[in-house]
Amino acid sequence: MLRLFVGIELPAALRLRLSLLCNGVAGARWVDPGNLHVTLRFIGEVDEGMASDIDAALARIRAPGFAVTLAGAGCFGGERPRVLWIGIEDSSPLLQLQERIEAALRRAGVPPDTRRYSPHVTLARLRQADVARVQGFIAANALFRAAPFAVERFSLIASYPTKSGAIYEDQADYVLR
Repeated sequence: MLRLFVGIELPAALRLRLSLLCNGVAGARWVDPGNLHVTLRFIGEVDEGMASDIDAALARIRAPGFAVTLAGAGCFGGERPRVLWIGIEDSSPLLQLQERIEAALRRAGVPPDTRRYSPHVTLARLRQADVARVQGFIAANALFRAAPFAVERFSLIASYPTKSGAIYEDQADYVLR
C-alpha cells in the first residue's frame, strides 16, 4: 500500500525562508523544510494497481504553467488549532488545476474529497498548542508575502510516516504547458 498525495514543490529559497518562521509555538511539530509543499489533493492509502491508474489519469491532465504567491498566515481547527499554515493568494489557475486533478482522480476511481479546497503550505501540526502563542504567530506573520514563483509541474508523492515525521518521495512528475 502507498499513502499518496498530489502536490507542488516549493523552490528551495522559499522553503528556506519559510523554515525561518518555524519557531515560537510550544507544542508545534514543525514540518521539515524539505517537505514544505502545496497540497493539491490528499489521496490516502491505495494499492499498486490503483496507484498506476492514478498516475495514468494525472498524466492526461493538460494545463498551462502559472505563478503562485504565498501570503498571510492562519490555522485550521478554530479554538483547538491543529495546523499552522501560510496562505496562498487567490489564483484561478491553481484552483483550475486542482479541479482538473480532482476530476481525473474520480475517473480513476478515487472517492471525491468532501472538504472544500483551501490552498496553503502547512508549517506545523499542533497538539495541545498554547492558543495565545498560535494567535501570536499568526499576528506576527499576517503580512507575510513572498515573491511569486513559477509552477511548471505538479507531482504524485508518496508519504512514509516515521516517528520523526513523514518522508516524502516523488512517484511521478507532470509538466504544465
